[in-house]
Parts: sequence; structure tokens; C-alpha cells
Amino acid sequence: MTFVRELLPRCISCATILLFLSAIAWGEDRPQWGERFSRNMVSPETGLPAKIDPADAKGVKWVARLGTQTWSTPVISGGKVLIGTNNDVPRDPRNQGDRGVLMCFNEKDGSFCWQLAAPKLSDDIYKDWPQVGMVSPATVEGDRVYMVTNRGEVVCLDVGGMANGNDGPYKDEGRHMVPPGDKPLDAAATDADILWLFDVPIECGVYPHDSAHGSILVHGQFLYVNTSSGLHGPAHKQIRSPDAPSLIVLDKATGQIVARESEGIGHKIFHSTWSSPALGEVNGRTLVFFCGGDGVCYAFEPVTTVPPKGTVPKLKLVWRFDCDPTAPKENIHDYIRNRQESPSNIKSMPVFYKNRLYVTVGGDIWWGKEKAWLQCIDATGTGDVTKTGPLWSYPLNEHCCSTPSIRDGLAFAADCGRHVHCVDAETGKPYWTHDCEGEIWASTLAADGKVYIGTRRGQLWVFAASKEKQVLCSVRLDSPIDASPVAANGTLYIATMKSLYAFRTPAR
Repeated sequence: MTFVRELLPRCISCATILLFLSAIAWGEDRPQWGERFSRNMVSPETGLPAKIDPADAKGVKWVARLGTQTWSTPVISGGKVLIGTNNDVPRDPRNQGDRGVLMCFNEKDGSFCWQLAAPKLSDDIYKDWPQVGMVSPATVEGDRVYMVTNRGEVVCLDVGGMANGNDGPYKDEGRHMVPPGDKPLDAAATDADILWLFDVPIECGVYPHDSAHGSILVHGQFLYVNTSSGLHGPAHKQIRSPDAPSLIVLDKATGQIVARESEGIGHKIFHSTWSSPALGEVNGRTLVFFCGGDGVCYAFEPVTTVPPKGTVPKLKLVWRFDCDPTAPKENIHDYIRNRQESPSNIKSMPVFYKNRLYVTVGGDIWWGKEKAWLQCIDATGTGDVTKTGPLWSYPLNEHCCSTPSIRDGLAFAADCGRHVHCVDAETGKPYWTHDCEGEIWASTLAADGKVYIGTRRGQLWVFAASKEKQVLCSVRLDSPIDASPVAANGTLYIATMKSLYAFRTPAR
């Protein structure tokens, strides 16, 4: 009995510990912008903070200094955090002047690991806008980072950087870091290791507009990349390369182009192509979804084989849906600067959810009408589904570049008119809206019963993810917020223009 009495407290203690451990929801990486494949702006993370105070040391895991303009959303994978910014606060004294920069930090403590620095395209500011930096989010798979640089190049990087050697086959990193004609630098341990590079503007005849922006979709052996094809500045009256593709597919092992869209999207782009592709399984059939700069959603069959070198087959179209069929279709650039009537375009990513596609669409932020909508489309059709595909449409306050979040029967979306909206994901019935007192370009994040969103006034808002509006927190950070919130491994990441914050619940 003495032995039993001595053992019993230990057993209870072990059982308690096991029960406690089983209750912990272990976190997971977030290796691309949005949920894998579907692009839904949600996260399974739990224990995320409802109240955020950047002055509370217990709630701030770390803060990393960025440049002065950060439009890119962070991704987290394999103990690394990657985010694009500019070079106004140089990490490397050798790299001075205007550069696009992809920075890599240690997930544990925010310490700097390495960076990819690329000089600006200097021949035309409308191809690579000054001081903007790298705006594309990275995509990580295993020990590979896939990224679209400010120069419109698709690069495959070693997640370990140059610290573990120059792996190749690309070996010209020192020249890539400097403008043409400058002396190449010697690659250092804190530089990126480029494994291969595909120059989209040169290889595909694309004229990128303002800045290359694309979140690469990885599916099997292939990378799906939007090309940022757009208008020729400064008049904004013509497409410089109308026959160039808006969506291309690369072999992720080599960077070889293996397919392209050939739907004539380039002739109808109102401003530029900034929406990234998504993927979903529709009644057992895998489809790739892409929203063009022409305001049309396309569904393609995915690529399954690598074609013979030198051939670039076209993607097979399954269906198309015109999100604004009554908008002008001819002489579309005559409507530039028209805030009442114009074509629509799509800057956000399409979200696939339960055989449906959720898309925000409307007039261009700078050049088009102010009307915008959150639309729900039946993804099961074939052919032209413009008339048969609509399930519901919900009007937003103004222009929109935010990707929606679909969670627990609710759809959350933000617009440039300062509002966050909550509607029924099944019917589009509105539940609530909230004026966030600042323009919103970022996307909502629905996670842990909460909705996070930042504004261009630098305000971070936290709402309850419910049919009833409940503001949990509103706090001002150090500078405007244009990147989307991200949750990974129990941590909430918020990127402002100047800083990357890693927040946690103080009790964790």
C-alpha cells in the first residue's frame, strides 16, 4: 500500500501533464500567401492574441526592422521568416541605393539570416516603381524558395542562403546584385543563393506595370506564375505587349517554361495583372483558377507533363466567368480616370471553398469606377459560365484589392473604402460592416475565432469572427500596414511599412 500511495501522485501528475499536452494545438508553418492551394485567408492556429499592445514586452516575441516601404506579406517555413521590402535601411553596406530586397529572418528570435537584393529596372520607372522594393510574397517548399523579384524574374533560392555554399547551377549572384555595368560583388554568407532564374519580361515579352507582384502557386512539379503584364506608362492608354501571357507555368526543378494561357487576356487588361492563381478540386477534378486584369475569372486544367524543350503548349480552358459583363468591352482605355463608368479588374486572389470561388472585383483603384463587389461563383460549370455561374453578389463600399476569408459559414472582406464586411458565405446575406477609419489594401485573416486586419493609417483591428460585430482590439503601430496578417506556429505576424512584428499571447 505504501508503494501504491507513493506511485499514485506521480501517475496523477503524469496524467495531468499528458492531458495538458493533448490540449495544446501545435502550430504549423505558413509557407505561402493564403491557405495552401485554395488561397483562403484563414489559419488553424489557436492561442493567438485578442489584445495587442506593441509596448507590452510579454506580448511581443520580436520586432525586425525592414525598409521604409513593405508591401509584401511574410511567409514562415522551416524556422525561417521571409518578407520583401526596399533598401532604404540597408542591411548590407555594399548594397546602397534603390533595390528590391527579400529578407530572411530566424523565426525564433527575428535575427537576420540573409537577403536577396536586386537593382531596379532603370529603363522605365513604370516597369519597376522607385522605392517600392520587392512586393511579391515568397513561396517555400522544403528547402526551396520560389519568388518573383521586382525585376519580374522568377527565382528559385536555397532557403539556407549562401551560408551553406553556392549550389548553382546559377553562379552569377554577385553580378545580379548590382546594376548593369557595375563591378560584380563577391557573394557573402548573408546573400541569397540563386539556384535558377527565369526572366519573365525577356523570355515572355511581358511589360510589367508599376511593380511585379505575384505569389507563386506550387502544384506537383510545376509553378503557376502571374506575369504582372500591364499598361505602358505614363499615358496609360495602351497595352505595351498585348500578346504576352498573363499566366505561365514553369518546371520547378529547372525553371523551364512548360505552358501559358492563350485566352487573349492581354488585349483587355485595364491596368495590370496582379492577381495570383489558386487551385481546387471540383467534384474530383483539379482546376487552376486565375483572375485576369480583364475582370474575368478563368479555370484551367493543370499541367501534368513537361513538353519537349522549345515548345510551350497553351493551358486548356475549362470555364470562364466575366465578373462585370455589362462594363465597357471596347476601347477600354478611353475610360481611364473615369470614376463613374469603366471596365473592372481583379487584384485579389480567388478563394476556392466547397466547389465555389469567392472573388473581390471592381473598378481600378487609381483609374476606374469606384464600384466593387464580393462575388460567389459556382466552380462546377464548363464553357462560358457568365450567366449560369453567379450564386450571389454583395456590393462593397469602394475599390477592393483584398482577398476574402471564408470560415465557419462566414465570409470576411475588406475594401479600400475603409470598411470590413461580414456576410453569409452561403447566401451573401450581410451581417455587419465596420468603418476602420483608414483605407485598406491588406486582406483579412480569420483565425482562432478572430479576424485581423490592418489599415494604411497604421491601425491594426481585431474582431470576433462571428455574425455579431464585436471589436476586440484596435491599436496603432509604427507605420502604415499594407501587408496581410499571418499566423504560424502560435505567432501572429504583422508587417508595417517599417517593421515586422511577431506577436504572441503573453500566457503562452
